[in-house]
Amino acid sequence: MVLETLNPMHYNITSLVPDTMPVATVPILILMCFLFLIRNHEETSSIPGPGYCMGIGPLISHGRFLWMGVGNACNYYNKTYGEFVRVWISGEETFIISK
Repeated sequence: MVLETLNPMHYNITSLVPDTMPVATVPILILMCFLFLIRNHEETSSIPGPGYCMGIGPLISHGRFLWMGVGNACNYYNKTYGEFVRVWISGEETFIISK
């Protein structure tokens, strides 16, 4: 009798998990997504340039510099945003100043 109670195959694993578990996971997932968005939110800068947008902006600007080259990418950003532009190169914030 003691050996039967200690045998893990004796218990049904689904009976150990309460029925409310799937209902409780939805609010937890929503809360985690909300906290992730708050963590990745940054204040907007007064310096013009592509937005951060949860890390996508730096990837796009770095990719543009790799694809177009430094000179053409700088000309593109200067035409789009003006003489003083903030971009990201290799994940670091970089300022382009031209006239």
